Amino acid sequence: MPPWLQEQLMKLQQSQQNLQSIMTQKQHLEMEKAETEKALEELKKVGDADAVYKQAGTVLLKSTKKELVDELEEKQEMAKTRATVLEKQETRVKETLKEQEAKITEMMKSGSEAPKPEEDNPRK
Repeated sequence: MPPWLQEQLMKLQQSQQNLQSIMTQKQHLEMEKAETEKALEELKKVGDADAVYKQAGTVLLKSTKKELVDELEEKQEMAKTRATVLEKQETRVKETLKEQEAKITEMMKSGSEAPKPEEDNPRK
């Protein structure tokens, strides 16, 4: 296999790994969002004067309902922002994968000639 083709295949593999990493991060984020939503639902059932606790490592700290609701809502907002970023990254990596696959297919069709350096720039 020609070195230039090996290089393109390595780039393709790296993009596939990036996509897998993004998908894993999205799954973790979805679980985190579900946990936060569940915690907020449970807090809504609690009276304002009732004692509530939050976990800090291996200990529980006494807190107020309002403080916990504020923290969880902020956490939800951060998760939404992170989800948007991951969506954009996923879209970009998928586009890159399509381009790389097309480039490899074209290279294999055209034979063993190496690509021109300007064609190898991923940030056109």
